[in-house]
Amino acid sequence: MASLCTLNLNGIRSADRRGFSRWLTKHKPDYLLVQELRAQEGDVEEHLLQPEGYSGAWVTAVKKGYSGVGVYSRACPEKLTRGLPFTHLADEGRALRADYAGFSLVSLYAPSGSSGEVRQAAKFRFLDELDPWFDALAKERRPIAVCGDLNIAPTAKDLARPKQNEKNSGFLPEERAWFAKLLQRGWTDVVRRHNPDHEALWSWWSNRGQAREKDIGWRIDHVLCNDAFAALVTGASIDKKAGLSDHAPVWVEFRAP
Repeated sequence: MASLCTLNLNGIRSADRRGFSRWLTKHKPDYLLVQELRAQEGDVEEHLLQPEGYSGAWVTAVKKGYSGVGVYSRACPEKLTRGLPFTHLADEGRALRADYAGFSLVSLYAPSGSSGEVRQAAKFRFLDELDPWFDALAKERRPIAVCGDLNIAPTAKDLARPKQNEKNSGFLPEERAWFAKLLQRGWTDVVRRHNPDHEALWSWWSNRGQAREKDIGWRIDHVLCNDAFAALVTGASIDKKAGLSDHAPVWVEFRAP
């Protein structure tokens, strides 16, 4: 049995001050996919680039202190693919694929549209560009899991206050429709599949209004699997008490092929 974890760090240096390195040593995921590094390789110490016992790889944004994704794994990947097959937001460090013997993992960080209309339009275009990419992955016929912060709560069950957020980025009708169509095309939201009736299954909380303390959250961090990988998954959970960032680690257990 193997474990994978996906986590938006909201800045790897900030997360490390909150205990990221100690958490990694204690919990030892076999595969850890991270988003929002908010750093370049030269900005951090070696223990964050290559933690003991792990092979690490990053894709960073051109803009300093912004975005970026990474993959850490106990097994060295056979191949790494940085970025996505389109130019839109290509300088923002939003995807890293790692191929292992028999399966592949992708760390993906979709943009937020919460800052205004311009960024929401950029987010919609990014989602549209992802559609053929997801279809191409599905055609590979190998187990693939796309893990990360998609900045979308797919249903009313996936945020504490759906009515109040119907016009807010992350829960717009168009975003939910995009997510639903992705599932219709054969991808599986394995966290929800393995927790169909779980209430308050949140992975992110706003820094405003004591949302964390009141547990007023959203589930916007996902593990999306094609049929081949979904068949390997035996369980999924969210560790809401980790306290490493404004996001929580999302865990999936699977049978390594």
